[in-house]
Amino acid sequence: MVMDRDGKERSRLEGYLPRDEFRVFLEMGLARVAYMKKDLANAERRYAEVVERYPESQFAPEALYYQGVSRYSISHDSAVLAETAQALTEKYQDSIWALKSIPWLPAKNAAA
Repeated sequence: MVMDRDGKERSRLEGYLPRDEFRVFLEMGLARVAYMKKDLANAERRYAEVVERYPESQFAPEALYYQGVSRYSISHDSAVLAETAQALTEKYQDSIWALKSIPWLPAKNAAA
């Protein structure tokens, strides 16, 4: 379980993870704490670090998703979400996070 300074639970793990994945889980927890505290620049940086350092982790697609959400929350530029969705469909097309990002993709040209 990852808790913030106020003792609020921000992330929970049930069961066992190998050491490397557990480390990523903890780093995701720190990113989540920053996100929930509206420290969006810190959250975006932490999520980006997970994607960069652990691209093969089970948590990488989620980190990429929330990196985009954090960037969007800072900029309010919807192009950020479209870029995030595109990256998810390219890198992690079989993940639930790619599926969740589909609405962010630009509509296909009907005439094409």
